[in-house]
Amino acid sequence: MSLKSFAAKVFAHYHRRKIDRWAANPIKTQERVLRELINGAKDTKFGKDHNFVIIKDHTDFAKYVPVRDYEDLKPYVEEAVAGKEDILWKGKPLYFAKTSGTTSGSKYIPLTKESMPGHINAARNAILCYIAETNNADFVDGKMIFLQGSPELNEQNGIKLGRLSGIVAHFVPNYLQKNRMPSWETNCIEDWETKVDAVVEETINEDMTVISGIPPWVQMYFERLKEKSDKDIKDLFKNFNLFIYGGVNYEPYKPIFEKLIGKKVNSIELYPASEGFFAFQDKQDDNGMLLQLDSGIFYEFIEADKFFDKNPKRLTLKDIKLNVNYVMLISSNAGLWAYNVGDTVQFTSLKPFKVIVSGRIKHFISAFGEHVIAKEVEEAMKDACSSYQVSISEFTVAPQIEPKQGLPYHEWFVEFETEPKDIAAFSSRIDQALQQQNSYYKDLIDGKILRPLEIFKVKKNGFKEYMKTQGKLGGQNKLPRLSNDRKIANSLYELQS
Repeated sequence: MSLKSFAAKVFAHYHRRKIDRWAANPIKTQERVLRELINGAKDTKFGKDHNFVIIKDHTDFAKYVPVRDYEDLKPYVEEAVAGKEDILWKGKPLYFAKTSGTTSGSKYIPLTKESMPGHINAARNAILCYIAETNNADFVDGKMIFLQGSPELNEQNGIKLGRLSGIVAHFVPNYLQKNRMPSWETNCIEDWETKVDAVVEETINEDMTVISGIPPWVQMYFERLKEKSDKDIKDLFKNFNLFIYGGVNYEPYKPIFEKLIGKKVNSIELYPASEGFFAFQDKQDDNGMLLQLDSGIFYEFIEADKFFDKNPKRLTLKDIKLNVNYVMLISSNAGLWAYNVGDTVQFTSLKPFKVIVSGRIKHFISAFGEHVIAKEVEEAMKDACSSYQVSISEFTVAPQIEPKQGLPYHEWFVEFETEPKDIAAFSSRIDQALQQQNSYYKDLIDGKILRPLEIFKVKKNGFKEYMKTQGKLGGQNKLPRLSNDRKIANSLYELQS
């Protein structure tokens, strides 16, 4: 055992105990966080506009601070971007994480001196919890790769701007710098396909022990490695045993990953976003992610089915139930207040509080009142792939409201790695699995309002071509799992011809 791996184990058990302390006192921890946030921002423009000086508890907070999305918060953000101080949080933000919005163009999410440690420490603690659980720290002596956006930053009014993953790259601790790949120069390459080729060249002969990134883009990296070497990943990187990922559900990708790697490897799921690092998987035998309650973020939840009602009830952790679909709101020391991050979550545990991401509040299918969410289609696809020994690269789902003939249906666009021998039976299995999860969908099928789903086979690399046409190939970009309209579907049809 090296000195570095021994030190990592000691460090891991120390931080695991700290995490366990706040996780065992979730309500008090969150009440304290809310008080600290209100006190920290009471003299800001937002705080003065929303009576922070008289807010004493969550009831007051919900009374004076309405739920907002980015569009609602934008007037305050624009003042902060212009360089004004004490707008959403005290002083000026250190950075703005620039993201592409669907309705508001570019979005500028503030990152402050107080909020940055939440991003850095949560990523570190995810790895430390893994070490504490498995007693495996040997990987710290090998090379680690984090497939991410360019770390090059711009500056505007004294505040630096860039992608979150690029900003975070500036905070990699010194003890990891020698182990971290790719090189700074390669990380700065903007074109994703060029970047992947450069990463392959730099890493193909290295001892890679940890690989991290969004699954579809890591898959592309693995495929390029295999093309160049004609070897499984396990034969290239003999000590590779840990995959860290976030952004999308890993389950649909797992079969093709195991095929590319040539063995099963441990994995850690993360739940990071520009708005905050919300949760991470802290146990290998539990797919729930530990909600980060002591990281300068106060959480509220609204039942997803009631979100679009007038004045839906805003819940705190003490009101939460298992397996209910909630829209998650956050208030943070970055200056976001009752902010709808757009995600829906379900709690898998209340002691401690653990979540899975079930989808996006805007990414669903309810063209006929079926309320189908991402978690349901992913579970249905997982079931069918397992039953028929099928592997897929990617898929998305859209409603077909006006078919040329027959009843409307859900159309599943699927790029197969290995196709089912009986596509009709495979489709039927997916449909039955979806009906078992979603009673609204089942009622529509039984009532002859909808007919069972149909699969459209997308050509090889069809989804990559689509993402490229949208300027979203690689990095932190994700394909929506489902849509309530035909925009993605129609684009896939055009690319297929």
